[in-house]
Amino acid sequence: MTDDAVPPTFPGTLIDRMGITILEVAPERAVGTMPVEGNTQPYGLLHGGASAVLAETLGSLAAAAHAGEGRIAVGIELNATHHRGATSGTVTGTARALHLGSRVATYEIVVEDSESRRVCTARLTCMVMAGRDR
Repeated sequence: MTDDAVPPTFPGTLIDRMGITILEVAPERAVGTMPVEGNTQPYGLLHGGASAVLAETLGSLAAAAHAGEGRIAVGIELNATHHRGATSGTVTGTARALHLGSRVATYEIVVEDSESRRVCTARLTCMVMAGRDR
């Protein structure tokens, strides 16, 4: 995505329901934000699953950019460590490529709160393969 490009939207998907905004997508890196409000667990903290959704979204979009035209990338393994809670504001996720192969792409995704404190660290591995008809 270039600086003047319109961020992609995904109506009717989990990305949309979680309130995720995609800011940047490239094979090496993807960045997006997500509100804490509406994505909490009963104690008022950002749900760990919400952090995982943001992480897998960003890593998968970057892997799809790496895969290129006519190919797709699907997540095959995700792990996440939750470091601190977030109770308000917006979190920002940044996916950075660790490995970009012809069949596998792996990303580290760091989720930070509005004060740049690490909330979650995740690693996503995607399989890169030929596109499929739905």
